Amino acid sequence: MNNYHKGRLAEFLARLYMILHGYCIIERNYIIGRGTTAGEIDFIARKGKNIVFVEVKQRQTLDFAAYAITYKQQQRLIRGAECFIKDNPQYQGFDFRFDAILIALPLRIRHIKNAWHS
Repeated sequence: MNNYHKGRLAEFLARLYMILHGYCIIERNYIIGRGTTAGEIDFIARKGKNIVFVEVKQRQTLDFAAYAITYKQQQRLIRGAECFIKDNPQYQGFDFRFDAILIALPLRIRHIKNAWHS
């Protein structure tokens, strides 16, 4: 399996993990402004009055996956989340957070809630 397929599998497993933990997926591969620095959010989930912007990282180990989320990438995700919130006023009044889901195949998952703040 090549890296692209591993990444797609990891994103699928992360979404399944969130669904099994009571979240509803409201967007996946949310792209904001092609060619800008806003970037892509792997998926956006909702649970109650919480909106969660999720970054999925798949690497050989969970520690390698954790270190793969750079500060620059976090900033792009924050800008992407700001665009999503602005474009979706129905979510005003909700609480927002940034989570990371780390995956090491064949199947080790770590969910880090509030992995970083805006």
